[in-house]
Amino acid sequence: MIRPRVLRACCRTAIITALGCVGYRGFHNGLAANPVAYTVSFTPSGDKELDGLLKQTSSLVSLEKKLPAAPFALIGRARADSAQFIIVLHSLGYDAGSVAITIDGKILTDSGLLDTLTAAPEQPSVAVVITAEKGPLYHLGKITFTTLPPSVHAAPAISPGDPARAQPVLAATPAMLSALHNAGYAFATVSPPFAVADDATHSLNVTYTVNPGPHVDIGAISFNGLTRTDPDFLRRHIALRPGQAYSDTGLASARDSLLGLGVFSSVSPIPAKSDNPPGQVPIAFRVVEQKRHAVSIGGSYATDTGISISTSWEDRNVFRKAETLTISATASGLGGSATTAPGYDLKAVFAKPDYYSRGQTLTLTLEGLKESLTAYDRTAVLATGILSRPITPHLTATYGLGFITENVQQEGTTRNYELLQVPLSLIYDTTNSLLEPTKGIRSTVSVTPTQPLAGNASNYFILQVAGSTYIGVENNARGIIALRALVGTIQGASQFQVPPDQRFYAGGTGSVRGYTYQTVGPLFADDNPQGGTAIDAGTIEFRQRIYRNFGIVPFVDVGQVSAQSRPFQGTLAIGAGLGARYYTSIGPIRIDFAVPVRKTPGSGSFALYIGLGEAF
Repeated sequence: MIRPRVLRACCRTAIITALGCVGYRGFHNGLAANPVAYTVSFTPSGDKELDGLLKQTSSLVSLEKKLPAAPFALIGRARADSAQFIIVLHSLGYDAGSVAITIDGKILTDSGLLDTLTAAPEQPSVAVVITAEKGPLYHLGKITFTTLPPSVHAAPAISPGDPARAQPVLAATPAMLSALHNAGYAFATVSPPFAVADDATHSLNVTYTVNPGPHVDIGAISFNGLTRTDPDFLRRHIALRPGQAYSDTGLASARDSLLGLGVFSSVSPIPAKSDNPPGQVPIAFRVVEQKRHAVSIGGSYATDTGISISTSWEDRNVFRKAETLTISATASGLGGSATTAPGYDLKAVFAKPDYYSRGQTLTLTLEGLKESLTAYDRTAVLATGILSRPITPHLTATYGLGFITENVQQEGTTRNYELLQVPLSLIYDTTNSLLEPTKGIRSTVSVTPTQPLAGNASNYFILQVAGSTYIGVENNARGIIALRALVGTIQGASQFQVPPDQRFYAGGTGSVRGYTYQTVGPLFADDNPQGGTAIDAGTIEFRQRIYRNFGIVPFVDVGQVSAQSRPFQGTLAIGAGLGARYYTSIGPIRIDFAVPVRKTPGSGSFALYIGLGEAF
């Protein structure tokens, strides 16, 4: 027997008739019928997925304890379930299957069932038994896409011989529509599948009617909603040009590129409803610009580095081409055990996107700072110019020049330095968030050749390799294993030929928590940090969410600093602790408590860290 089949995806929510949802009054002998207590049981079908879906979509199950049913309403629920169960069977490929429902041992069409239920006492409960007969599993037979252009291939997600499950068959419609749109058929339509079941061969033949419409190119590009930004700059910025083949993927890429400028709060590409002129589709980007200026305030606390309070002012569109200027001021070192006096950091950062090349960003930074740490006192002015250029969607190269003029005092000796640096780096990033990553890898390889122009220092270069990864151990990213590693070395100069602020230090929130800031590594006779020319460090955290907005984070940090320019030398420091998280819309508020596994000179007995965002 060959018969048409209407394909419907199985929902978790049952189709419940009005009669199944409310009690019924006055139907039998003109009297109100008392609710009937019942219990539901399922006879195993041999398919656990089928049994699970039957229970999930059953109104008899979902309303059993919530809404008492009068006799007529109970029969209505059972009949609604019977129809829903056929949809469930078909959705899994059991087209010849059936489901039998009995109430108190009687089938639903039994003429005496209503009287039996009306006369039934409230206790004990009547038994509702549901028995599914799967029948043979149907498989896909012939799959046809009518009038499909030769350049577009059929949807690869389904093929003849696959089980005739509804979900992949239904999903082929939007998949084929997307393939057509990405092949230049902007006005294509694809009908829902028309399926015919062949009971003799237990197969399902499926037909999709395709109307491709004309093959079109991108037409004129316009922007609606601009108040300040230069539209010509935006046309150059997006990788979308009039005359190239129409593609939904191309429109999405252009939208993401515009959002990445930081100027717009929303971007929507809207193709015209028809090709005008013939063969071209005009594209209008509807944009909403963010407020041009923004002010932010932040702060953090650690027992070693003390209180840090910062504020910044930002202009998001300085010269109408998405340039940003950020001016910030930070007061630091307020009350920390690793600081000797308050410090400051004044900084101005100007960033210009698409500098001489699409995707290349020029960042200019001018910074003045003062640090008063146990390791050294430093007053400095820094100026850098960095070009950042994407190589692939996840790989970025940065290169530039930096100049530092500074006065540094360590152990009673004061020196003035002038340093010329050429920072070079490769950054690979597949993570999904800056403040709260739950998957992906983030790694950096950097080399910084340094030429001293003044001061008692030798030429040297700093090499660092750092990386972190995030592994989900629960659904919905509620449990995350986070790993971090760092290896660095300074070559070309000995320990004390490198300015104190350029050496490696460990201890504190950025490396080995529990140890006082910068105290992991070689120390002077007074237990003040020397700094070293090699470092290696690692961290493992388990980030577990509790309820909706809270989480706990047990962690272990390890690290060591050496004065011999060779990593994995020196005395290994181990810190362990427990963190608490409160998750907000802008990132988690972090509180970490840590202790050193082996207390060392210059380090405290414990450390507390409070800030915004994860530790890494």
